[in-house]
Amino acid sequence: MTIRVLLADDQALLRATFRILIDTCEDMEVVGEAADGAEAIALAAEHRPDLVLMDIRMPGTDGLTATTAICADPALSGTRVLILTTFEVDEYVAQALRAGASGFLGKDVTAEALLAGIRTVASGESLLSPLATRTLIARFLATPTPSAPLATPDRLDVLTAREREIMAMAAEGHSNDEIAEKLYVSPLTVRTHVHRAMTKLDARDRAQLVVMAYQSGLVQAPPPPGPAL
Repeated sequence: MTIRVLLADDQALLRATFRILIDTCEDMEVVGEAADGAEAIALAAEHRPDLVLMDIRMPGTDGLTATTAICADPALSGTRVLILTTFEVDEYVAQALRAGASGFLGKDVTAEALLAGIRTVASGESLLSPLATRTLIARFLATPTPSAPLATPDRLDVLTAREREIMAMAAEGHSNDEIAEKLYVSPLTVRTHVHRAMTKLDARDRAQLVVMAYQSGLVQAPPPPGPAL
């Protein structure tokens, strides 16, 4: 299966570099290029790509607005958004995750990591940079905003005890293999529980499941680090 990618970045040289990199892969192709968020929204509706590689900071309509529009469009339910930004720990990135983005990478990512990230997100998994995830959660994801109300605790009542347990461990940053080892089950069993929780909570992917875990209070955001002694 070929992964159809839409590039959204205001830097033409960067888009050209990404296009060359992606088009060299047999399992990927670039179906369009957008220089701002408005163009990204229009091209996503036209091409219905599997993945949008989205820059956050663009002139005019920014990547956050575009991400919100794309993720809210029922016709684009199969389209994933991967945020690419120079600001890994950034309130805009947190808002994009709330809006439905499936993850983010820093612009200093290697070519191999970028291609792997595209494949990961296109497959339906989430991609949260290990460097920034904990800080991002502590600073932003657990904080309610008027545009993104908290996932209330009773919303999780549809989950089984095991699904809640695995959801919490995923929100703490553990991989499926790590969860499986801790619970003495197979990684496939963990994956099944994660997907059942996503289905019951109508979460687009694992990234939104993480947001819901913190916003509902299932998992508490870690306290900020104290001063160095």
